[in-house]
Amino acid sequence: MADPKEAQDDHEASTDNVEDSNHDPHFEPIVSLPEQDVKTLEEDEEELFKMRAKLYRFASENDPPEWKERGTGDVKLLRHKEKGSIRLLMRRDRTLKICANHNIMPLMELKPNAGSDRAWVWNTHADFADEKPKPEMLAIRFLNAENAQKFKMKFDECKEEVRKSLEGSMNSANKVAEKLEELSVNDDKTKSSGDKKEEVKEEKKEEKAGEEEKK
Repeated sequence: MADPKEAQDDHEASTDNVEDSNHDPHFEPIVSLPEQDVKTLEEDEEELFKMRAKLYRFASENDPPEWKERGTGDVKLLRHKEKGSIRLLMRRDRTLKICANHNIMPLMELKPNAGSDRAWVWNTHADFADEKPKPEMLAIRFLNAENAQKFKMKFDECKEEVRKSLEGSMNSANKVAEKLEELSVNDDKTKSSGDKKEEVKEEKKEEKAGEEEKK
């Protein structure tokens, strides 16, 4: 037969274990870390397009050269709200590390990758994915041909928008240059006219001085 004192001790021990398991102490942190607003540098841009894809770069430095996977994630086309420039930005899943970052330019052309209807290849003279700009040949592959066509249509629309914007800027610059040249010519004419007036005044003074000497 069990000793009553031992049974009581066992009961108290089991009760203590229950209380310990239910106990949830709260400890104040030693160092308080305030919440920080993390900037993505996309705050001043408007999202024109976003779709999941896989990106590759052509590693021409390898021997032999080969296509290397650069990352899988969302490819975006972003327009700057003030500058009007449009860039292609792509971040890797999970890490959100940038794997493509360059401006869309009018001369860029998407070409089918080895005849695939869901992949495109293009060149950029300055990609900033590795912080320092460098020329890259990139390839992007989508889930299906429909998604690939949607990307190409938006990409080409952005190219046209950038082309018109650049032409408008050049025309504005040419107009400013023409206006400055016109102002410069008018200024020269004004100075020339002023110089002639001064010459006439000097001639009249000399004539008057000569007449007074004759008298």
